[in-house]
Order: sequence, then C-alpha cells, then structure tokens
Amino acid sequence: MLQLLKALQASVLVKVAGLFFLLLVLCIPLARIDDLNRARGESQQEAARELAASYAGPQAMVGPLLLVPYVERWMEPLRNAQGKVIGQAPQSKEMVHAVFPDKLHIEGDMAPQERYRGIFRIPFYTLTAALGGGFAGFDPQAVPHSESGSSIEFRPPFVAFHVSDLRGLDGSPALTVNGEALRFRQRVPGLPDNATYADGIHAPLTGAALAAWQTGKPLAFDMKLSLVGQDTLSMVPIAEETTAHLRSPWAHPSFGGRFLATQREVTPQGFDAHWRVSSLVTTAREQVRAGLWGGEGDAAQNAAAAVVRTAPSASMSRHASGPLQTFDVSLAQPVNVYSMSTRAGKYGALFIGLVLMAAFMFELFRKLRLHPVQYGLVGLSIALFFLLLLALSEKFAFWMAYAGAAAASVALLAVYFSAVLEGWRRGLSFAAFVALLYGALYGLLASESNALLLGALLIFGMLATLMLVTRKVDWYALSRRSEPAPATPAATVDA
Repeated sequence: MLQLLKALQASVLVKVAGLFFLLLVLCIPLARIDDLNRARGESQQEAARELAASYAGPQAMVGPLLLVPYVERWMEPLRNAQGKVIGQAPQSKEMVHAVFPDKLHIEGDMAPQERYRGIFRIPFYTLTAALGGGFAGFDPQAVPHSESGSSIEFRPPFVAFHVSDLRGLDGSPALTVNGEALRFRQRVPGLPDNATYADGIHAPLTGAALAAWQTGKPLAFDMKLSLVGQDTLSMVPIAEETTAHLRSPWAHPSFGGRFLATQREVTPQGFDAHWRVSSLVTTAREQVRAGLWGGEGDAAQNAAAAVVRTAPSASMSRHASGPLQTFDVSLAQPVNVYSMSTRAGKYGALFIGLVLMAAFMFELFRKLRLHPVQYGLVGLSIALFFLLLLALSEKFAFWMAYAGAAAASVALLAVYFSAVLEGWRRGLSFAAFVALLYGALYGLLASESNALLLGALLIFGMLATLMLVTRKVDWYALSRRSEPAPATPAATVDA
C-alpha cells in the first residue's frame, strides 16, 4: 500500500490532475473578486444617480415650438325624453395648436467637468448654445374643427421649451422673436398635468412678435441658453430641417440616438460634430404631439387629433410610440476601470493555468520537486493581482494601476522562485515569463476590437510552444524515473 501511494505521488499524470483541481479551486477567489468588482461598478452607478437627483441628470432638449391656445365653441341640441329637440345648449372646450419650426439650428460648445461622489468621478458638462430658426406665418384655417358648425376663438400664443431637468438651466434663456425680447415663465399652460412637457417653460408673444403673428407673418427667433447636464445631451429634431453643430475639448465622445452625426472629427484636443435631420425621416414631431397630451398610444393620439393640422394617419399611430427619436452625444469616460477590471478578470483562470504550467515545466526539466502548497501559493498570488488591480485603479490611472500591480506580482514571484528553484537565474527567468504574460494581457485589454483574435493567438502560441518543447519527452520514462527503486531482498545464508 505504501509503495502504491509513493507511486501515485511520483506519477506525472496524478500531478497534472492535481494541478487541474488546484486551478478549479483558485477559480473561487477569482469569482469573489469579480463579484467585488461588479459591486464597485454598481456603487459608481448609484453615485451617478445620486448626483442626478441632487444636481442635474442627462438632458434632452425639445423646442422651441409655438403653441396657440384656442377655445372651440358650438351649440349642442337639447332633447326631451321622446328625443325631440327642445333647444340649444352652448358647448366649448379648450385646446392647443402646436406649430413646429421650419428650420432649427443649434450651435453649441460643451465644456466638460467632473463631479465627485465619494471616490467616484462622474462626468458633467455645461452647454453654451445658440438656437436659431423660424416659424411659418400662422394660418387659422390650418386648425381643424372637431365639431361641425363650431367657431374657434384664438388666444395669445407662446413659445414653449423643454429640457429633461430644469435644474440644469443656468439662468433664464434669452429669447428674441422678430426683434422682440421675450421673458420665459414656469410651466406650459393649457396642457394636462400629466403631459410629458407640461413642466417646461414658456414665453408669451408680446409687442412686435405678437403683431407679426396676428398678421400672419413668419416669425424668426434666436435663443441663447446655458445648460448643465450629466454625461449625455440629446436633441429632438422637431423642425422641417434640424441642423446642429457641437464642439467640445472632450476627446472621447460617444455618438448615439436615432441619428448619428453626418460629419465628425475627433482628435486628442476634442471633437467637432455636425448633424442634419429632415422631418421626412423622423416621427419626432408626432411623438412630441403625443407628449403634449399626457403620453403615447392610441388615447394620446386621439387627444392630439385636434392639435395637429391633419388627423393622425395609421403610420403615425404605429410609429409615434416608443423611445423619443433624438440625436445624442455623450462624454464617455476613456477608461472605465470597473469594466476594464472585469475584462481582465475574465482571463484570470487562463492566466493562472499558464503560470502553473510554467512552474510544472520547471519542475520536470530541472528535476526539482515542487509541493502542492507551493503551486497553491503561486496561483493565489496571481489571483490577488486582480484584486490589487481593482484597488489601485480606483486611485490612479488604469495603466499606472496595472503597471503597479503587475510589477508587485512579478517581483514577488522572482524572489519566491529564486528560492524554490534554487537559483536567481531560474527565478528571474520565471518572473520574466510572468511579466510577458502580463504584457500580453494588457495588450488584450487595450485592443478591445481585437481582443478575441489576440487571445486566441496567445493561447495557440502557448500551446504550440508547450508541444514543441515537449515533443521528444518520454512521459512514461519521467514517471519511472521519479518512482522510488524497489527494495532489494536480503540474501539468505545456508546454515
């Protein structure tokens, strides 16, 4: 029995099986580190939500648009119990007619800034923008009658503007219509309380602007505003032709939404982007009309029928619902340390396996004996590299954190294996192999688009190297050489 145990201890196959088992055990701390990484990432998102609740959130701009309140009056016949008409009763209802700009141009500069919540840095921006455009002359005949024989009484119109979070407005926007300076006021009158855009701001037409509207002349407007937002700015293309031009010194923008920038230039000094969207390719107007009356869907579309110039078509009913169509730009963080740490951790098991394989090769070819405890310590030191990377990346730039964690791990293995492998040269050569692996892993992380290709080539290269180095190895001979020699029986002496 003792001989069998010694043979199993000396067996190369048993040693390899033991290393596979050890690798599986080391996946436990790797999983715990990954859980911690995800928890820290969620804490960062929670910090962003807290700042959005206490300061300002992502911003979406809708407007400016012209709203014309009116009262529709008609006579409703009164009938007795027999259905005979016995009189007429006056009826009325208040509605709002929406007029969208013919042209809208947005010219803006986004100044990035960072705010802190604990150890987390959240990107914000201050948008300084000038909006210009114009409305077509008002035609009373364009307002549909919802009741036959009714009359429409128009009230003074106003310009409405909406942003997702009004707290982000830095002062009151300056609006000029046909040379007349208008003053914004809170909320948008005439809309239901549950309307999406009821909590915006409005500026009543006065003076020359009101006189031009009453005579059916076009209205030109200019608007200047300063707006603070978190991370993302979205713009809704509500005009017949909406154009925008944004600049920023932020060198890592992310363009999104329904419409991407038609022209963009991104350099280390920042970005410069242009958009151009026609009303022919978007249903943003129909979505805004629905939002004026409390939401989307069939009920909102029916309510909005009196606001639009023509009744909503079946196409509008199908497409006005869903996410609001916008064109967006976000100040993306160049390196998200938690996503990078998560990506690095995905290679943890492979990384530990390659290091254990290298230690096993040293044991075989240098005719050394490594204890399972030594293998375990080596694998645990590699697993702790990922924890050290996460901790350092919260305080330093990711490349600095990675370099520091890798240098500490390589130095530790160099010192440890110089003693285990009985020589500084052997320890340094093993540490150099680990340093090469750390360099390859950083290359995988830095080249996100080529990560799969580089990872596959790395694994193939390591396997090919192992196969070429061991192609002439007699594994059975290695096992036999490691087995203890059988005891020689004592010679018997004849009496």
